[in-house]
Amino acid sequence: MTPSPSTRDRAVIVGGGPAGLTAAYEAQRAEMEALVLEATSTVGGISQTATYQGYRFDIGGHRFFTKVREVEAMWKEVLGARFLRVKRLSRIHYRGRFFQYPLRPMNALRNLGVFTSAACVASCLWARGFPRRPERDFETWVSNRFGRRLFRIFFKTYTEKVWGIPCAQIQAEWAAQRIKGLSLGKAIFDALFRPRKKETSLIEEFDYPELGPGQMWEAVRDAVVAAGGEVRLETRVEEWRHDGRRVTSVLARAPEGMREFAGDHFLSSVPVRELIQGMRPRPPDAVLAAAERLRYRDFLVVCLIVDDENLFPDNWIYIHAPEVKVGRIQNFKNWSARMVPDPKRTCLGMEYFCFEGDALWTEKDARLVALAREEIGRLGLADPAKVVDGAVVRMPKAYPVYDEGYREALDTVRQWLARFENLQLVGRNGLHRYNNQDHSMLTAMLAIRNARGEKHDLWEVNTEQEYHEEGVARNRLAPERVR
Repeated sequence: MTPSPSTRDRAVIVGGGPAGLTAAYEAQRAEMEALVLEATSTVGGISQTATYQGYRFDIGGHRFFTKVREVEAMWKEVLGARFLRVKRLSRIHYRGRFFQYPLRPMNALRNLGVFTSAACVASCLWARGFPRRPERDFETWVSNRFGRRLFRIFFKTYTEKVWGIPCAQIQAEWAAQRIKGLSLGKAIFDALFRPRKKETSLIEEFDYPELGPGQMWEAVRDAVVAAGGEVRLETRVEEWRHDGRRVTSVLARAPEGMREFAGDHFLSSVPVRELIQGMRPRPPDAVLAAAERLRYRDFLVVCLIVDDENLFPDNWIYIHAPEVKVGRIQNFKNWSARMVPDPKRTCLGMEYFCFEGDALWTEKDARLVALAREEIGRLGLADPAKVVDGAVVRMPKAYPVYDEGYREALDTVRQWLARFENLQLVGRNGLHRYNNQDHSMLTAMLAIRNARGEKHDLWEVNTEQEYHEEGVARNRLAPERVR
């Protein structure tokens, strides 16, 4: 028998991205009331699908893959047959050449040349024999495993384009979490000199909603509402009210004015810095200062509509070329034909990494479209004269930065937040961890289990150094597997 609304626990979930909406979906399955408060007018966060003139495009590309059975089951339960099975093709653009990713021996030989390849292997062997210490930063971590030469060729330019800071200032923790099994350096070494079975992490197929990832999160929102939950858009939480032990309510700015929302359980997927700054009473100065030290990398995508039916076969291309600002290019027609309403045209997503408030972020949309048009031509991927239209979408705080001092700052914040027995942090920004959406969903699922009395450490999700794209082993969401 379903409890009456007056006797059911209420989960107040701040943030309507994958973590927040998954938490609401799971809360209702656990017979709890669910209230989602989302600051913007769109659900899905960075996994939303934007539209312009009938063209649909991701805020970055979002494949659907996971090792967690429960996550996969939820995807299939919500969308079912509306998932497509898409063949993966991605390449790296470097010095005017394209490297297959994952690498193929003859392609790598032809592009790098035998002598450069041999020099890379020699550099790798030297690094293995004489590693640099201490191994604290990204540059040292990569160089120790793959050699300085490969680091300079394939890691330095692209990584610094993405993060906007020198590789020596990016913590090794990020490299250990994201690169293992996906390193181009390792792929070159194995492809050319030590052939073996294909890396299972470099999956060649993936699932994708026919109308983009936003279709998934719009469907979850609709399911939450249909089951009696509430998803409030344009409702920005400004204060988290507490008594020193429990959060009692949140104060939010809504279209109708300021509103206070009480609850039994509170989940936050908003950036940690914003959460700490909104706590009332205010945290100690040391905690506020630590939160202020947490940084975020922002992101914008320029959607180009090109009057050309077939430009290139890739789903996406990594742009290592230092002479252009674009970091990655998506070809959404190759993700799903339904993303493009006119089959004679192509929709490209030109991705730029920036900091909110810098010159790129504040540039006028028309200038950004002109920049993207010029760069797609310079790269030889499309005729600029065939670009007929364009649009810009900005996404603040897309990536939590793993810079020097971030771990100490985050530990200070975590220690202070541990006193609140009914507040849990979930998702990428909630935990200040570079998770993919499946791990963000997993933190939400475990948070709801915690609210029902189980004991899971959400900070331990995705800390293993085994990359999360593995296609063979599949983990079940179980207490003994996720602590």
